[in-house]
Amino acid sequence: MRPSTIDTSQRPFVLVWELTQACELACKHCRAEAQPQRHPDELTTEEGKRLLDEASEFGENQLVVLSGGDPLYRDDTFELIEHGVDQGLQMTLTPSGTASLTPDRIEKLADSGLRRLALSIDGATPAAHDGFRKEEGSFRQTVEAARAANEAGLPLQINTTVCAETVEQLPQLRELVDDLGAVLWSVFFLVPVGRGEVLDPVPPERADRVMEWLTEVNDEADFGIKTTEAPHYRRVAIQQRRSATDKPENDAIGRRTGITAGDGFAFVSHTGELYPSGFLPEPAGNVRTDSLVDLYRDAPLFEKLRDPDALEGKCGACEFRNVCGGSRSRAYATTGDPLESDPLCPYVPEGYDGPLPNPAD
Repeated sequence: MRPSTIDTSQRPFVLVWELTQACELACKHCRAEAQPQRHPDELTTEEGKRLLDEASEFGENQLVVLSGGDPLYRDDTFELIEHGVDQGLQMTLTPSGTASLTPDRIEKLADSGLRRLALSIDGATPAAHDGFRKEEGSFRQTVEAARAANEAGLPLQINTTVCAETVEQLPQLRELVDDLGAVLWSVFFLVPVGRGEVLDPVPPERADRVMEWLTEVNDEADFGIKTTEAPHYRRVAIQQRRSATDKPENDAIGRRTGITAGDGFAFVSHTGELYPSGFLPEPAGNVRTDSLVDLYRDAPLFEKLRDPDALEGKCGACEFRNVCGGSRSRAYATTGDPLESDPLCPYVPEGYDGPLPNPAD
């Protein structure tokens, strides 16, 4: 299943469920501001199963990402994965790189029917990654988990945060992603929410240069590339007459481009709120009391986010708004309005003379 083959007004390509905000790590960029204790009002096992049942109503092979915090903090995670698989869902997981992610647990994840394991690596050396994750040994444990996933035959995705602290290491990280045998490199351009508010983003012009480099890597590498919260990667690729897609022939799930917050993407919080994205924490309702399917399809916030003609500022005037549209999460984080311009994008449409976003806001 690929975004080009689905109607994103009717179903998301990616549905993320934040199982818990509990985690052993205290990463500098953490959206959830994770903490060691679980929240007492998390969705229960039975509520979670009902959520997965509803997710299957979107249609065949709905992709569900179990995230956190650390989703393996919950003792019912394997049960939830198996239930989702039984409902025909494509279940994936983004655990934290800690000592708890043992080869035995990874083997059990593979046996449960998990389609992909996504691990975060934000530094090309132990010192850089552990410093970013604020946990000594995290780099070693994450690399060991990646190799265990390969041994278990479990497709591997590597997630990397791009900010001022990490951008210089991207070439080394690209080599590491290749060495680890990943099928997909997900490159996340920082959104200033949660703990990430204290980090410095890359300047807009630098972001464009990084995306130009990513299009070259995409042409050359055996793994696919997707950007998160940087849909103008597609604008950059079009300007270079390149493809901004990953390589589905090597990917257990399929292409993951052409989706933005609320338009092909939805996020269920640990307490059941439905957001367009975890980085756009504006609730459309709660899955405990409302239909997941109805909320995604009919909530006014989601409908607005799916209308490129509703965009404001230079994003609204941009000829690339139908293929890009900018990060609605970053617009919301920096202006309070998810329809405003994305301050990470330096491109100004020809003839546009309106206000420009300030990336320093």
